[in-house]
Amino acid sequence: MVKFISKHIITGLVTILPVVLTLYLIYWFVVSTESVLGDLIRLWLPEHLYRPGMGVIAGLVAVFIVGLLMHAYVFQKLFAGGEKLLYHTPVIKSIYPALRDFLNYFSPDTKKEFEQVVAVALGDTGMQVIGFVTQANPESLPEDFRQQDSVLVYLPLSYMIGGYAVLMPRSAIRPIKMNMEEAMRFTLTAGVTGASGPRPRR
Repeated sequence: MVKFISKHIITGLVTILPVVLTLYLIYWFVVSTESVLGDLIRLWLPEHLYRPGMGVIAGLVAVFIVGLLMHAYVFQKLFAGGEKLLYHTPVIKSIYPALRDFLNYFSPDTKKEFEQVVAVALGDTGMQVIGFVTQANPESLPEDFRQQDSVLVYLPLSYMIGGYAVLMPRSAIRPIKMNMEEAMRFTLTAGVTGASGPRPRR
Protein backbone atom coordinates (compact mmCIF):
# COMPACT_ATOMS: atom_id res chain seq x y z
CA MET A 1 0.00 0.00 0.00
CA VAL A 2 2.81 2.40 0.99
CA LYS A 3 4.71 1.56 -2.20
CA PHE A 4 1.57 2.18 -4.28
CA ILE A 5 1.01 5.60 -2.66
CA SER A 6 4.69 6.57 -2.95
CA LYS A 7 4.77 5.63 -6.63
CA HIS A 8 1.80 7.84 -7.45
CA ILE A 9 3.08 10.73 -5.32
CA ILE A 10 6.38 10.66 -7.23
CA THR A 11 4.50 10.47 -10.54
CA GLY A 12 2.43 13.46 -9.48
CA LEU A 13 5.52 15.45 -8.50
CA VAL A 14 7.27 14.66 -11.78
CA THR A 15 4.14 15.83 -13.62
CA ILE A 16 3.47 18.96 -11.58
CA LEU A 17 6.93 20.31 -10.71
CA PRO A 18 7.98 21.41 -14.23
CA VAL A 19 4.68 23.28 -14.62
CA VAL A 20 4.89 24.83 -11.15
CA LEU A 21 8.53 25.90 -11.58
CA THR A 22 7.79 27.41 -15.01
CA LEU A 23 4.82 29.35 -13.66
CA TYR A 24 6.84 30.46 -10.63
CA LEU A 25 9.65 31.81 -12.82
CA ILE A 26 7.10 33.77 -14.87
CA TYR A 27 5.45 35.02 -11.65
CA TRP A 28 8.86 36.00 -10.21
CA PHE A 29 9.75 37.92 -13.38
CA VAL A 30 6.41 39.74 -13.47
CA VAL A 31 6.42 40.66 -9.77
CA SER A 32 10.11 41.67 -9.72
CA THR A 33 9.99 43.83 -12.83
CA GLU A 34 6.70 45.46 -11.82
CA SER A 35 8.04 46.19 -8.36
CA VAL A 36 11.51 47.48 -9.29
CA LEU A 37 10.99 49.04 -12.70
CA GLY A 38 7.47 50.16 -11.84
CA ASP A 39 8.83 52.25 -8.97
CA LEU A 40 11.47 53.76 -11.28
CA ILE A 41 8.82 54.65 -13.85
CA ARG A 42 6.73 56.36 -11.17
CA LEU A 43 9.68 58.62 -10.37
CA TRP A 44 9.66 60.01 -13.91
CA LEU A 45 6.02 59.62 -14.87
CA PRO A 46 3.07 61.41 -13.24
CA GLU A 47 1.08 59.02 -11.07
CA HIS A 48 -2.13 59.46 -13.07
CA LEU A 49 -0.36 58.34 -16.27
CA TYR A 50 1.06 55.15 -14.75
CA ARG A 51 -0.74 51.90 -15.53
CA PRO A 52 -0.19 48.47 -13.94
CA GLY A 53 1.99 46.34 -16.18
CA MET A 54 4.30 49.12 -17.34
CA GLY A 55 7.07 47.66 -15.17
CA VAL A 56 6.70 44.26 -16.83
CA ILE A 57 6.77 45.83 -20.29
CA ALA A 58 9.88 47.79 -19.31
CA GLY A 59 11.47 44.54 -18.09
CA LEU A 60 10.78 42.78 -21.39
CA VAL A 61 12.17 45.75 -23.31
CA ALA A 62 15.30 45.75 -21.10
CA VAL A 63 15.85 42.00 -21.67
CA PHE A 64 15.38 42.49 -25.42
CA ILE A 65 17.91 45.35 -25.49
CA VAL A 66 20.47 43.30 -23.54
CA GLY A 67 20.02 40.42 -25.99
CA LEU A 68 20.47 42.84 -28.87
CA LEU A 69 23.60 44.40 -27.35
CA MET A 70 25.17 40.98 -26.78
CA HIS A 71 25.70 40.82 -30.55
CA ALA A 72 27.87 43.95 -30.39
CA TYR A 73 31.63 43.36 -30.00
CA VAL A 74 32.17 46.19 -27.50
CA PHE A 75 29.33 45.03 -25.25
CA GLN A 76 30.60 41.43 -25.42
CA LYS A 77 34.03 42.59 -24.23
CA LEU A 78 32.52 44.62 -21.37
CA PHE A 79 30.34 41.69 -20.32
CA ALA A 80 33.31 39.29 -20.47
CA GLY A 81 35.27 41.67 -18.22
CA GLY A 82 32.42 41.72 -15.71
CA GLU A 83 32.21 37.94 -15.79
CA LYS A 84 35.91 37.64 -14.94
CA LEU A 85 35.21 39.44 -11.67
CA LEU A 86 32.41 36.98 -10.87
CA TYR A 87 34.66 34.01 -11.69
CA HIS A 88 37.21 35.25 -9.13
CA THR A 89 34.79 36.31 -6.38
CA PRO A 90 34.58 33.87 -3.42
CA VAL A 91 31.31 31.92 -3.13
CA ILE A 92 29.95 33.49 -6.34
CA LYS A 93 32.63 31.74 -8.41
CA SER A 94 31.26 28.39 -7.21
CA ILE A 95 27.66 29.19 -8.19
CA TYR A 96 27.72 31.52 -11.19
CA PRO A 97 29.66 29.27 -13.64
CA ALA A 98 27.28 26.37 -13.00
CA LEU A 99 24.19 28.51 -13.59
CA ARG A 100 25.82 30.11 -16.63
CA ASP A 101 26.64 26.73 -18.20
CA PHE A 102 23.14 25.40 -17.54
CA LEU A 103 21.39 28.38 -19.12
CA ASN A 104 23.82 28.31 -22.05
CA TYR A 105 22.43 24.88 -22.96
CA PHE A 106 19.25 26.60 -24.13
CA SER A 107 20.81 29.67 -25.71
CA PRO A 108 20.19 30.13 -29.48
CA ASP A 109 23.92 30.88 -29.88
CA THR A 110 24.90 27.65 -28.13
CA LYS A 111 22.72 25.61 -30.47
CA LYS A 112 24.97 26.65 -33.35
CA GLU A 113 28.05 25.29 -31.58
CA PHE A 114 26.67 21.76 -31.34
CA GLU A 115 27.12 20.45 -34.86
CA GLN A 116 25.57 17.03 -34.42
CA VAL A 117 23.86 14.91 -31.78
CA VAL A 118 25.61 11.53 -31.70
CA ALA A 119 25.62 8.22 -29.87
CA VAL A 120 29.05 7.44 -28.44
CA ALA A 121 30.12 3.80 -28.11
CA LEU A 122 32.01 2.98 -24.90
CA GLY A 123 34.60 0.46 -26.04
CA ASP A 124 33.33 -3.04 -26.77
CA THR A 125 30.88 -3.03 -23.86
CA GLY A 126 27.84 -2.32 -26.03
CA MET A 127 27.05 0.72 -23.87
CA GLN A 128 26.33 4.06 -25.54
CA VAL A 129 25.92 7.64 -24.32
CA ILE A 130 24.52 10.75 -25.99
CA GLY A 131 27.04 13.41 -26.97
CA PHE A 132 27.37 16.59 -29.02
CA VAL A 133 30.07 17.13 -31.65
CA THR A 134 31.46 20.54 -30.71
CA GLN A 135 34.46 20.58 -33.02
CA ALA A 136 34.92 18.48 -36.14
CA ASN A 137 37.69 20.59 -37.67
CA PRO A 138 41.14 19.44 -36.42
CA GLU A 139 42.68 22.83 -37.25
CA SER A 140 40.47 24.45 -34.58
CA LEU A 141 41.78 22.13 -31.84
CA PRO A 142 44.97 22.48 -29.74
CA GLU A 143 47.98 21.14 -31.62
CA ASP A 144 48.34 18.05 -29.43
CA PHE A 145 44.66 17.22 -30.06
CA ARG A 146 44.91 17.25 -33.86
CA GLN A 147 44.70 13.50 -34.33
CA GLN A 148 43.69 12.15 -37.69
CA ASP A 149 40.00 11.41 -38.15
CA SER A 150 39.06 12.47 -34.60
CA VAL A 151 36.40 14.88 -33.35
CA LEU A 152 35.75 16.68 -30.07
CA VAL A 153 32.56 15.50 -28.40
CA TYR A 154 30.83 17.01 -25.37
CA LEU A 155 29.27 14.46 -23.01
CA PRO A 156 26.73 16.13 -20.63
CA LEU A 157 25.95 14.68 -17.21
CA SER A 158 22.49 13.64 -16.04
CA TYR A 159 20.97 15.57 -13.10
CA MET A 160 24.19 17.58 -12.83
CA ILE A 161 25.62 20.77 -14.29
CA GLY A 162 28.62 20.16 -16.48
CA GLY A 163 30.11 17.37 -18.54
CA TYR A 164 33.25 16.27 -20.36
CA ALA A 165 34.86 17.33 -23.63
CA VAL A 166 36.37 14.15 -25.09
CA LEU A 167 38.52 13.68 -28.20
CA MET A 168 37.51 10.45 -29.91
CA PRO A 169 37.76 8.72 -33.30
CA ARG A 170 34.86 9.15 -35.71
CA SER A 171 34.44 5.38 -35.73
CA ALA A 172 33.27 5.55 -32.10
CA ILE A 173 30.31 7.81 -32.84
CA ARG A 174 27.20 7.65 -35.00
CA PRO A 175 24.68 10.42 -35.75
CA ILE A 176 21.20 10.03 -34.22
CA LYS A 177 17.90 11.66 -35.19
CA MET A 178 17.44 14.04 -32.25
CA ASN A 179 17.65 17.81 -32.16
CA MET A 180 19.67 19.61 -29.52
CA GLU A 181 16.72 20.40 -27.21
CA GLU A 182 15.44 16.81 -27.22
CA ALA A 183 18.89 15.34 -26.65
CA MET A 184 19.79 17.74 -23.84
CA ARG A 185 16.44 17.26 -22.08
CA PHE A 186 16.72 13.49 -22.45
CA THR A 187 20.27 13.48 -21.04
CA LEU A 188 19.78 15.95 -18.18
CA THR A 189 16.77 14.00 -16.90
CA ALA A 190 18.45 10.59 -17.42
CA GLY A 191 15.77 9.64 -19.93
CA VAL A 192 12.85 10.26 -17.55
CA THR A 193 11.21 12.67 -20.01
CA GLY A 194 11.45 10.23 -22.92
CA ALA A 195 12.97 10.96 -26.31
CA SER A 196 10.32 13.32 -27.68
CA GLY A 197 8.49 15.08 -24.90
CA PRO A 198 5.63 13.84 -22.71
CA ARG A 199 4.40 10.33 -23.30
CA PRO A 200 0.70 9.72 -24.01
CA ARG A 201 -1.29 8.51 -21.04
CA ARG A 202 -2.55 4.94 -21.07
